[in-house]
Amino acid sequence: MTINILPGEPEAFSLFGEPLYRLPLRPEVFEQQEKLYVEALKNWEADPEDPNNIIWLGRRTAYLGRYREAIAIFTHGIEKHPKDPKFPRHRGHRFITIRHFERAVEDFEKAEELMLKKPDEIEPDGLPNPRDIPVSTLYFNVYYHLALGHYLLGDFEKALDAYLKCLKVSDIDDKYVATAHWTYMTRRILGDKAEAEKLLPRVTPEMDIIENHHYHSCLLMYKGEKTPEKLIEEACVEGALGLVTTGYGVANWYNYNGEKDKAVEILREIVALEGWAGFGYLAAEADLKRLGVSP
Repeated sequence: MTINILPGEPEAFSLFGEPLYRLPLRPEVFEQQEKLYVEALKNWEADPEDPNNIIWLGRRTAYLGRYREAIAIFTHGIEKHPKDPKFPRHRGHRFITIRHFERAVEDFEKAEELMLKKPDEIEPDGLPNPRDIPVSTLYFNVYYHLALGHYLLGDFEKALDAYLKCLKVSDIDDKYVATAHWTYMTRRILGDKAEAEKLLPRVTPEMDIIENHHYHSCLLMYKGEKTPEKLIEEACVEGALGLVTTGYGVANWYNYNGEKDKAVEILREIVALEGWAGFGYLAAEADLKRLGVSP
C-alpha cells in the first residue's frame, strides 16, 4: 500500500500557513526505521486483512515522516475494521501532527467510545525505550491525545476533563508525570493554581522514570526544586528535543506568572527549530497564534 506524494510536497502546514516538509532522519535512524517499515510492509502483503499488520504498516510509515500516507493507511484500517479503537487512536495522533486538530478530536472521541467496550491493554512501543518496557496503554493514549487535541484548539475545559480521565489510568511514574505536567499547565492556564498544586506531592526526584524525564523535570520546577533558568540550561545542552519539551513548560511557567515577554521569546525559539511534529512544538505554535504574536 503506497500513497504517492510529489517530491518536495509539504507534509503539513503550520498554524501560520508555512509549509512543513518531511525532516531527514539521522542515517542510522533512517536505516533502522526503513528496515522495520519493509518488514511491516511484507507482513501486510502476506495478510492484508490482519488489523495488526495494518496498524504497524501505518505506524512504521509515520516514523519515516510520511504522515499523510500513514493517515491514509489508518483510514483503510477504519474501513476494514470499524469497531477497532486502535485505528482512530493512531489516525487521530497523525491528524494532530499535521495540524488537523478538530479531526483528531473526532477520532479520539470515537476511539474512546469503542475502547470502553473492552479491557485496557498495553500498547507496544514503535521506538522502544532503553529498558524495552512499554509504559503506555490504549486507554492512556486515547485520553492523553484527546486532551492534547482540545488543548491545541484552546478548549482548556475539555482538555482538563480528558486529562483527569487520563490521570485515572496513569498508574506508573512515567504515565503520571506526563499527564500531571499537562494537567498542571492546563489548570494554571484556567487560573486554578490551588488544584494544579495538588498534583505535585507525588512528584519526587526519586521517581522511577524510564522515558518522560523532561516532564519530570518540569514538575520539579513547579514544586520549586528546580529553577526555570536551570531547566533551560539543561535543555540547551540536550539539544532540540530538550528545548521543545522542557522549553514549552518553562514558557508556560513564565506566561502564567506574568512574564509574557520571556514566554514569547522561548516559544519563538521552539518554533525556530526543526522538530515540528513534537507536542511542545505544536503547543508553542498554538500559543503564539492564540497570543496574536508572530513566530
